[in-house]
Amino acid sequence: MIKHTTTAALIAAALLTLTACEGAETGSGNSKPSQGSNDKADTGNDSTRAEDASLPDMAGKGLQSAQDQAQEAGFYRLTSHDALSRGRMQAFDRNWKVCSQTPQAGEHSTDTKVDLATVKLEEDCPAKDEGTPESADGTMPDFRNKAVKIARQALDTSTSITVNDASGRDRMVLLESNWKVCGQEPAAGAELDGQPVTLTAVKFDESC
Repeated sequence: MIKHTTTAALIAAALLTLTACEGAETGSGNSKPSQGSNDKADTGNDSTRAEDASLPDMAGKGLQSAQDQAQEAGFYRLTSHDALSRGRMQAFDRNWKVCSQTPQAGEHSTDTKVDLATVKLEEDCPAKDEGTPESADGTMPDFRNKAVKIARQALDTSTSITVNDASGRDRMVLLESNWKVCGQEPAAGAELDGQPVTLTAVKFDESC
């Protein structure tokens, strides 16, 4: 009985060793495709291998359609922003339309970053893309008529910000991209050195 048990134990040990070896070989085999994937990614990011292609004119098109057409033309580095400078995200592409694009339509390298300025379908495009203001960088910008969200993004993340309803109704400013700045303290042009900032605001369809 002991002899049989010892033999069984030896067989089991041999099977475990064989299984371990097979597992190690499988791991080595899987590492090749992984390296191949990395090589492919590096090739895609290598600007020397990018080709020139014709970027279509996407102004006036729905954002989703514009993105699809750009990709069909070979351009995959796509981004978009709110042309009204309200800081809204294009969460549902089919609800937005393209007003302008950077770069303009024409021949470009396919690794070029394409930025689409957009508004919601029911909105009119601005005469000029308002983009996103740069950071305050030590000086208080003029935030009047800009979205509260844009003001918050422009200020240093450590800044203490208070937002009050300028209508006097003491409403809570919850969705800051829907509110525009009427007044500010400190005033535009003042030096910023860590002092708190106070903004008064109303909704975009209201007058200050």
